[in-house]
Amino acid sequence: MTKSSIMSDLMSVILDRKRNPQAEKSYVASLMKGGVSRIGEKVIEEAAEVVEAGHEPGDPGCEHLVKEVADLVFHAMVLLGYRDLHWDDVEAELGRRSGIGGIAEKAARQSRGE
Repeated sequence: MTKSSIMSDLMSVILDRKRNPQAEKSYVASLMKGGVSRIGEKVIEEAAEVVEAGHEPGDPGCEHLVKEVADLVFHAMVLLGYRDLHWDDVEAELGRRSGIGGIAEKAARQSRGE
């Protein structure tokens, strides 16, 4: 399995849980029920945990950081799914930015009012 296919597979599960919330008891479905506010709380919580794990030293700290980033990405994907967006949309945006320096890209967004 390629790295991009795991993201697509996970996104498919998230979107299925949104479409079929009664199909089974599901963490994703419970987040979806709480809307942007509930999902956003989890994104914020996980982002803070990523930063905390980033300060942890050594291999255990690196392992913890990877797990926390996975949690953050997962919850961000749930928010995308809530808005009927797909991971492919994120990949397309990253592709659009590829080759553009970060400072120049940010300045372009600001000039467009984004």
